[in-house]
Amino acid sequence: MMNAEFGMRNGERGLRSAEYGDPIVIPHSPFRISGRGVMQIGPYQLANNVVLAPMAGVTDRPFRLLCRAMGAGMAVSEMVTSNSLLYGSAKTIRRANHDGEPTPVSVQIAGADPHLMGDAARYNVEEGAQIIDINMGCPAKKVCDVMAGSALLRDEGLVARILTAVVQAAGVPVTLKIRTGWDKGHRNALQVARIAEDAGIQALAVHGRTRACMFGGEAEYDTIAAVKAAVRIPVIANGDIDGPEKARAVLDATGADGIMIGRAALGRPWIFREILHFLATGRHLPPPEVSEIRRILLAHLDELYRFYGDNVGVRIARKHVGWYTKGLADSAAFRHRVFQIPTASEQRAAVDAFLARCEASSPPRPHSADLAA
Repeated sequence: MMNAEFGMRNGERGLRSAEYGDPIVIPHSPFRISGRGVMQIGPYQLANNVVLAPMAGVTDRPFRLLCRAMGAGMAVSEMVTSNSLLYGSAKTIRRANHDGEPTPVSVQIAGADPHLMGDAARYNVEEGAQIIDINMGCPAKKVCDVMAGSALLRDEGLVARILTAVVQAAGVPVTLKIRTGWDKGHRNALQVARIAEDAGIQALAVHGRTRACMFGGEAEYDTIAAVKAAVRIPVIANGDIDGPEKARAVLDATGADGIMIGRAALGRPWIFREILHFLATGRHLPPPEVSEIRRILLAHLDELYRFYGDNVGVRIARKHVGWYTKGLADSAAFRHRVFQIPTASEQRAAVDAFLARCEASSPPRPHSADLAA
């Protein structure tokens, strides 16, 4: 059954959608799975082993709250710079805002100087971080050009110094996200994983591509499996996990303790409940009806306007509107129009009207049991 107010299935956490209405509230998670799905990071036992990946410009507090409400066992923040000169900037202050987030609050930091990275860890812990995640996986040119992100994989000595500095400074569990290496001729995920374990890193996420591969080609699940076999800390597999069957296949192929969902959650935050349901039952949930997409997106817009203010919120919201409406009838023409709208009230009204038309032209599916695998 569906919850009429929130457009969620009974037992799920709700998103209140009313113009500038109540914030998203996430009570105790119903998305708990036992046995292999239990993952521990320091003192924190995650509700499940399906994690939202940190994504620059995407995993802000509104999106993290939404994905947790949809079932993610943990949601890692977008990366925060280790440059202390930027700590007072509006962007950094917003990224350090964790109001209302459920435990554990995980914040990703990025940089190339061990001392500054240690300072950044302390700063973010003071601002509420319960887990510090270190970015050694970002392939973006502007990050790699300053020897941060995945560029660090070229210097294993520097990797060790950064990890040691952050672990010693943080006073909370520290995790690490990496790629399989700099390029296909320099795959060193195994060596970096052992360095991480020796330094006291408490969980390791591995994107199954080199930096040179960016997001092209197929993810190297065999490399992730080798990393899992080489270390005792939890390993989280990342890369190309775009649905329930792929999630199951990646867990089986790698033996990983968990999986991390990134791009597949854009405009589809319900992917977490879909994956968790399939992992627990072997059966598929039906996709959300337009009526539920409408309620979720409007709630997301409200949270963006509240968090960023109307002017910035409108600009941030555009990409989300694009992701949510992709594939709906006449959505290309709608996106062209709505991206020109300058105010929050007009943007929200246009989205509501468009999805109301889609809802009216899309007859509801008959109620049925979960779909068989």
